[in-house]
Amino acid sequence: METEKDYIMVEDEDGTEKQFAVEALFDIEDKTYAFLRSEEDKEDTIVMEVEDDESGQYLISIDDPEEINMVLDAYEVALHADKQDS
Repeated sequence: METEKDYIMVEDEDGTEKQFAVEALFDIEDKTYAFLRSEEDKEDTIVMEVEDDESGQYLISIDDPEEINMVLDAYEVALHADKQDS
């Protein structure tokens, strides 16, 4: 059974908007991250930090390659653990 996904529009560095599905939200070291997958190109994925303030939530790009790799590694571990639980 496929679960319903949330979708957001993300503007790239060229100003082009693309629709992404929110594949996962997860917390690591007091930060929340979103794993996003393009609806047009399933190979196009983005990891962004989710920031909260009094007016809502915002997605913040991650510039540190080590932080991106840490988040991707954690996501893969979570996926693997979830498949073993199924």
